[in-house]
Amino acid sequence: MASPSASAPVSTAAPVSASGELRFDSGRSSLDLLTTAHPEERLDSVVRLRAWLVGSGLVPADTPLRGAGPAWLAAVRELRDHIEQLVCGELDGRPAPAALERVNALARCAPPAPCAIRRADGTLDRALHADPGCRELLAAVARDAVELLTDPAARSCLRRCEGDSCPIIYLDTSRGRRRRWCSSEVCGNRERVARHRRRAALART
Repeated sequence: MASPSASAPVSTAAPVSASGELRFDSGRSSLDLLTTAHPEERLDSVVRLRAWLVGSGLVPADTPLRGAGPAWLAAVRELRDHIEQLVCGELDGRPAPAALERVNALARCAPPAPCAIRRADGTLDRALHADPGCRELLAAVARDAVELLTDPAARSCLRRCEGDSCPIIYLDTSRGRRRRWCSSEVCGNRERVARHRRRAALART
């Protein structure tokens, strides 16, 4: 069984740099995967891939992931491309049959099996029955994409960020469905700063 240490609480949060290298605010793990390609490649190492897998909640923090290597990086990036084609196709009315076939194929594999373990303090913690392989992890993300795109309610909440040159797609679950940006702190703040500068420039004329 792949299990976290029972001596101390385990955090499932991945490190996020000041520049937002890893983000987990899109609403679904499959959409969070898409953010790793913007504004540059974020899954550029096995260390970063491990951080993303933990931050996305796919694996507990102390999961060994002994097989992780360059082949995993390539496979995850390939899945990311297929999911992007599918999601953008849904928003734009452009079917992506090849991407759909590939995502469906990956989703057929069983995802990592979770289990509960008793910690030293008596509480239950999440672990995995076994150290997952790449196929199992790809299946978890592929299944999330399938569930997202086949759920009419969830699909209707897909939004593109209104930030300038920002391609990020997120799930808008805000009240009234009024969320405009992938992140109020990132693109939202840029828009507010730009608006302030425009007003200041007009005031000087």
